[in-house]
Amino acid sequence: MPNGDRSVLIVVTNSTDLESLLPFAQAAFESFASRIVILGLVAVPESESLTSGTLKARSLREAVDPTARHIGARVLVCVAHNIWRELKKTVVNEKCSALIVSRADVPPFEWLNVLPCEIIIAKPPFSKKNPRILLPIRGGPYAALALRLALSLAQSQNGQITALHAISPADNGNGEKHYQDLLRNLRGLPQVTRWIKARGDPVNAIVRAARTHNLIVMGANGSPRADEPSVGPTAASVLNKVKIPTLVVRAPQRLPAFLVRDPAPKPIDHTISVVVDKWFAENTFHAHEFQDLEQLVQLKEEQGLTISLGLPTLNEERTIGKVIKTIHAKLVERYRLLDEIVVIDSNSTDRTVEIAQSLGVPVIRHPDILRQYGMWTGKGEALWKSLSVLRGDLIAWIDTDIANIHPRFVYGILGPLIREPRLMYVKGFYQRPLRLGRRLEARWGGRVTELVARPMINLFYPELSGLVQPLAGEYAGRRQALERVPFFAGYGVEMGLLIDLFSQYGLNAIGQVDLEERIHRNQSLMALSKMAFEIIQVVMQRVDKAHHMDLVNDLNKSMKLIRQARAQFQLEVADIRARERPPMVTLPEYRAWREYSKSRTEKKPPAELVATHNSLLVQGAVQ
Repeated sequence: MPNGDRSVLIVVTNSTDLESLLPFAQAAFESFASRIVILGLVAVPESESLTSGTLKARSLREAVDPTARHIGARVLVCVAHNIWRELKKTVVNEKCSALIVSRADVPPFEWLNVLPCEIIIAKPPFSKKNPRILLPIRGGPYAALALRLALSLAQSQNGQITALHAISPADNGNGEKHYQDLLRNLRGLPQVTRWIKARGDPVNAIVRAARTHNLIVMGANGSPRADEPSVGPTAASVLNKVKIPTLVVRAPQRLPAFLVRDPAPKPIDHTISVVVDKWFAENTFHAHEFQDLEQLVQLKEEQGLTISLGLPTLNEERTIGKVIKTIHAKLVERYRLLDEIVVIDSNSTDRTVEIAQSLGVPVIRHPDILRQYGMWTGKGEALWKSLSVLRGDLIAWIDTDIANIHPRFVYGILGPLIREPRLMYVKGFYQRPLRLGRRLEARWGGRVTELVARPMINLFYPELSGLVQPLAGEYAGRRQALERVPFFAGYGVEMGLLIDLFSQYGLNAIGQVDLEERIHRNQSLMALSKMAFEIIQVVMQRVDKAHHMDLVNDLNKSMKLIRQARAQFQLEVADIRARERPPMVTLPEYRAWREYSKSRTEKKPPAELVATHNSLLVQGAVQ
């Protein structure tokens, strides 16, 4: 194969493909600095929603991930009605110079003809030990490519090549001329040790010669007829009849790009429904995909990532101790997935702070952070200010009222970010039982999500309608994204982050992960009513901003709450305003601190940073 760096695509449609194709790829490109990308293709019938491929996509991803991590390859999984269009898109986006596909998954000729890379069609298995390579030369357009591949395999595997020229009775002499041209080049190659010339049916000649060889490398037919196999009748017959491993190669068309058009028997469906279905199928993960923590830590370290976990608290004395102990034992002591855990407290009046400090975890009251910008109440305020304290490249937040805490709540939301560089933000979702007295109802939780958040999203941001739980409190993101978006101070923080990150980075930068079940303290209907009111304000503010309207300023910011006291109803007025903080990166103190943290060249940080961070309650929370 040609010298230089290569990007090689291995195309798989089932869990066994990679095991059989990888040896071919490693042998063919062993002597070159090749980057391997593994593409899993999941085909869904046009009559079905793309979401029906979700479980198959997850299963395929889980099957190839271990091998991919072992060889340092990237994994992409695409779900589509037309998988060949996805194949070409990947070849272009990944700048692939070659692809390897199983003979069972060969694209139709019209798609083979527009793929802008070399194509290797493989019939496994492959043996690396001293291959005796049969190289049929028929004078076709891909004979030179077949020769280069055979030479590459012979050189890397200490093999020998037999050149076979099978002359068809219908040959008008052109084949003989091409063969003579190649023959002059072959004579000086030490890897070519034998020459065979046979007349008659080429397929029979190749099958006979194959009995004394253990690998065939040959070119495909350049222009098969419409009723013939996409690789041509000769190559297809050889693949069917021989029992030894076979590689059929095809070079890209040397035509101007505007002449190489995609086949389009049907228009491409870009409707919102299809876009969302495709996103759901390709970007929905499960926590158990990331439960191999040793490998997850290794991948984190290979990328040089640091990871922080922020725990927002307000009167969580019943659960905070178990949350810290569970996460610290597994993800700090046993596996160094987390580089720090910090509690960001909102002036708890119970024993929350005392319990956290007794367990050796830094506790910072969010009113003490960035005091010069004042203090607002709310979870979003605590999360926004925590960005100036937490040091990680990846930042995860989980709620601290989780009664059934498990490490999966943390590694589940971090895993996709560590594995998938394209992702900027990952939301958790789960079953949310509703506690009715002493009884748990399995699917009655998430009332604001189903009655307010999801309907609003479907109305105004339908691209986000595939998010199972947009208001979930367990999520993680890359600092580079989180520091560039505003944070709403109160209940609207989750909705605001989701809309703003989508607007800035696009749908495919967002993932979601199934965390199974979450049991927590359910809020009263009154509290949920306030939450819903604020979330509606957040959505309307973003709609205003997107469409350059001024509706929000005219909206009512107070809400009348109805309380029943004994035998009568009372009206109470609550002032509920969706206040937002600017992107953290716009603060000069934050930018200066980040620059200092990155360089560490100064003996002391700038004086204003010392003043800001000395206000933290725990020595060493920020170093």
